[in-house]
Amino acid sequence: MGDRWHVEVDRSVCIGSAMCLNHAPDGFTLDTARQSHPRHPDSDANEKVLAAAEGCPVEAITITLLDSGEPVFPPEE
Repeated sequence: MGDRWHVEVDRSVCIGSAMCLNHAPDGFTLDTARQSHPRHPDSDANEKVLAAAEGCPVEAITITLLDSGEPVFPPEE
């Protein structure tokens, strides 16, 4: 079995660009205020969700390993 991720969107940072929907339409949804929400906050590792996090213009999406909390994106410096 592969890694399990916890995905969060910082809605105080999210600008509603919907880039995450372009990369991972099954991974994110926008609410009526155009704020992004992960459809499945705890899920299997997914390259499209990672691409969405990497493509977010304001880096509002964070991904951590579900079991350890270790950062997946953004990576630790």
